[in-house]
Formats: sequence, structure tokens, C-alpha cells
Amino acid sequence: MRSHLLNDTTADRYRRSVTEGIERVAAKLATTDRPFTGVTVDTLAPRIEQIDLDRPLHDTTAVLDELEEVYLRDAIYFHHPRYLAHLNCPVVIPAVLGEAVLSAVNSSLDTWDQSAGGTLIERKLIDWTNERIGLGPVADGVFTSGGSQSNLQALLLAREEAKPVRTGWEGAADLGTLRIFASEVSHFSVKKSAKLLGLSADSVVSIPVDHDQRLQTVALAHELERCERDGLVPMAVVATAGTTDFGSIDPLPEIAELCAQFGAWMHVDAAYGCGLLTSLKNRDRLGGIERADSVTVDYHKSFFQPVSSSAVLVRDASTLRHATYHAEYLNPLRMVQERIPNQVDKSLQTTRRFDALKLWMTLRVMGADGIGELFDEVCDLAAEGWKLLAADPRYDVVVEPSLSTLVFRYIPAAITDPAEIDRANLYARKALFASGDAVVAGTKVGGRHYLKFTLLNPETTTDDIAAVLDLIAGHAEQYLGESLDRAS
Repeated sequence: MRSHLLNDTTADRYRRSVTEGIERVAAKLATTDRPFTGVTVDTLAPRIEQIDLDRPLHDTTAVLDELEEVYLRDAIYFHHPRYLAHLNCPVVIPAVLGEAVLSAVNSSLDTWDQSAGGTLIERKLIDWTNERIGLGPVADGVFTSGGSQSNLQALLLAREEAKPVRTGWEGAADLGTLRIFASEVSHFSVKKSAKLLGLSADSVVSIPVDHDQRLQTVALAHELERCERDGLVPMAVVATAGTTDFGSIDPLPEIAELCAQFGAWMHVDAAYGCGLLTSLKNRDRLGGIERADSVTVDYHKSFFQPVSSSAVLVRDASTLRHATYHAEYLNPLRMVQERIPNQVDKSLQTTRRFDALKLWMTLRVMGADGIGELFDEVCDLAAEGWKLLAADPRYDVVVEPSLSTLVFRYIPAAITDPAEIDRANLYARKALFASGDAVVAGTKVGGRHYLKFTLLNPETTTDDIAAVLDLIAGHAEQYLGESLDRAS
């Protein structure tokens, strides 16, 4: 079995195997004519269930043939221009090359003696991102697995900073005084993080949004005043720069002022909107982010990187000490005095992939302007899509996009029952997915079912959007027609 280990004697075998795998994927990418085959769970599950993992095939070609049957053929392909569902991006080739390199070398970014140059590359990219944000000369950060982990770590730091400064914290009981403020359309990971951090069920205060789905600062100010009046501690305000449903960007400068006034940690969840950091024409939409205490960025969304590639950035590097533990077998304290750069000192993770290499390769091949040009294209596409929807009497569109998301609802002319319209929209989404012709997402607005385009593919065109709208309307009309037949 040693012949399967990657080393100096198996380099040729590695080259042949990887090349064969790449050929398979390249062939799929070149011939995929729709984002999904429409395969069902009931069809696919038995194929995978029947595979006996204790009886290997002992042949790479045979395994790839099998993989074609159970995965590649029916995978959902984000590169297809009619994949319009979630925050999944097509990936740039330099990043995929970086993925191949980092997987083979398999560096671990927890300590210097497991990564060497990888540590310095990650640190350089953290500095680069902080400079783009404008966090200042003592900023720092670390790569994470994704936005949820970045938000968790940011709120951990906010909790630890709030405890001694604001509460004279002596024990867990005082955690009940801490409050986090976030808009009603913020990411679910804010509430999840609060629970993981041992905070009370009512610790996250939901702030209403305006017509544009942005946090209402008047309401935030009111809640901060009430928090202070009740003897509670405003631990953090989470501002969102690109909400998952709407792509809306909260008013960051006004939120920064309120955080300064009430002594609250300002965290900006820019997992989606971080692409604006490289934008050639829309960077000003992130005005105020430079005043944050911490920022979440997901390069695997609007930087067109493969999953996973994310980071949490902080204004004050010293706050990362709240995630620091020293173990004699890994990162003993003496290494700090010896100035050995161990990234585990900053991270919630120990073993950690060299995901930074993907972004490094992208910047060295394409440059930041190349990334920004791609993100600007999808933002422009969303603006054109909004015009299409606003002019189409079949649809109600919720809000003009700030980034690249459109939330809308099919409204049949002859039906007034909101519940029946809900069912028509749900049916249309499911039928479209089953057909494989396109993939769209769904959400709720005001308790009613809506559909969602998340546009992250520069290859998508307004013609694609128009065609998918026609498909949705066709499926919805089919449902309503059948519903009328059943009723009669």
C-alpha cells in the first residue's frame, strides 16, 4: 500500500492520477449544458448505499468511473450561468491551481515548523486585506473556515473585551448582562455564536430594517439607550455589509458613531460584500468599515475562491490574545519571546489548511483589479435584472440591489389569495430544480414566500435572467392551472 503515498518515488503516479482526474472534471465543465440533472435523493441514495467501502477497486480509472456515476454526473455546477441560487461563485483558475498545490504539499498553518513560508504568505494576505479595509497600523487577523467561524471568533473577542471593561466580570453569571445588536436580516450565525459563547437566549437584540433592508439606526440608538438604562452591557453591534437575502449594506458610518458613543464593539459581517474591497467603482459602498473593531470576509464568495477561504480581521492585534493558549507540545510560550510566528496563537482552529495560497495565486496572476472587475460585473448584472423585474407585471421585486441579489415573487393576475400565491412560488422553485434547467433560491419576506437570484457568475447575462423568469412563470402557471382543475 506504500505505493499510494505521495513521496519522491511516487511522483509519476501522482502526476498520472491527478491528470486523469483533472481530465474528467474538465470534460464535465466543457459539456455541462445545465446546472443540475434533476436527480432525486431517492434515485441517487441507493447508488451510493450499495457501494461497499471495505472492497476497494484498486484502480484509479475504475474509481473515477464510479465517481462519475455517484457524483460528477449529478453535481450542481456553480459555473453554469443559470445557477442563480446561493452565495456560491464560479472559481478562478489560479485559485484552483493553488488548491492543487496546497492539497499535495499539505502544510498545516498552526505552527511555523509545519508551514514556514505558508505562515508568512497568510500574514501578508491578512495585512493586505487590512490595508484595503483601512483598519490601521496595529491590525491583524487570521484565516478561518468560513463566515460563521469568523463571526464566532469576532464575538468571542467582543465578549472578552466587554467583560473586564464594562462588567468587572468575575463569573459566568454576569454573562447574562451582555447584549449583541444585529438587524433582523443578519446572518443566523450571530444568534448561533451567542449560544456557543454561553450568552442568554435574549442576548441578541433584533433591530428592525428599513425599506431597503438596512438596519434602522434610530431603532439601534433607542435599544442601546434602553440597554444602558437597564444596567446591561452593549457587548457588540453586528453591522452587515451584504445580507444573505438581500445583499443590503447597513449604514456603517452611523453605526460606528453609535458604537463609539455607547462603548460597543463594532463588528462588520462583510462575508458577502467584501468583494467591494477590490471594486473599481463601488468601493464607496463600504464607507465606514474602516471604523470597525473586527470584520468578517469570505473570499470564497465575492473573491471567486474555492471553499473554504475566509478570514476574521481585527483593528487591535492584542485582542487576538483571547483565543491564545500555549501547549508545550505545539506552541510553548517561549516561542513568543523567540519571535517564532505561530498562527495557532490567533486561531480557534489548530490544524488548518493553507487556504491563503489560493488567494495569493489569484492576486499574483490576476491582481486585485481583476477580482474587482468580476464583482463589478455581477453587481451591474443585478442592477439590470432589477430593471427587468420592475418592468415585468408578473413579478413583485422587493428592493433595488446594493450588491448582486434580487428577491422577487411571482404574482398571477387572476389570483389574490396570498397563500395560493405562496404555493405557486414554492412549486415553481421545486419544479425548476427538478428540471435542472436552472437553480434559484427562496426565502420569506413578511411571512410570504419569495424567490431569490444570487448573481455571482459574470457569465450570466440578462438573457439568462429573462429566460429563467419565463421558466418560473411557466411552472407557476402550470400549478395554478392544475389547482383550478382540482377545485372544479
